[in-house]
Amino acid sequence: MSAFPATEVLVTAECWQAEPNADAVIHRAIEAAAEIADADVADAELAVMLTDDAGIRTLNANWRSIDKPTNVLSFPALQPEGAGGPDDAPRMLGDIAIAYETTRREADEEGKPFDHHLSHLAVHGFLHLIGYDHENDDDAEDMEALEREVLSSLGIPDPYADRTA
Repeated sequence: MSAFPATEVLVTAECWQAEPNADAVIHRAIEAAAEIADADVADAELAVMLTDDAGIRTLNANWRSIDKPTNVLSFPALQPEGAGGPDDAPRMLGDIAIAYETTRREADEEGKPFDHHLSHLAVHGFLHLIGYDHENDDDAEDMEALEREVLSSLGIPDPYADRTA
């Protein structure tokens, strides 16, 4: 049996009230990603902030010097070296932020159910927290293959299937 990270979903923007199942969708996606990625996250915690385009634009500008909204941002926590904190302290994986308007627009433009796109963004963000990235083609292929596998386990079609080369 796999153990999953403790995931706290924080809604910081009113627009998310249009998606009352977002919390459950995110938990399901992250649990599937943790299991399939075989990540050692049993004692770990992460937070997912459901924000709006204005909120994520501020984060993107402050942390990445990109002054525009995006769909998802991940902020992996720095892991302490050596023994770390008290034995009973949970290990922080980091934080994920997802913007409602951008996620909604992308889902609509791509003809995907909102929950499918939200699941993909949650999986993508979680994989960043556990060390995956897409800085080069090989890493991107590895990360996308894992995303496809996780989403397939949730009954969600390949999000990259319609992408042109």
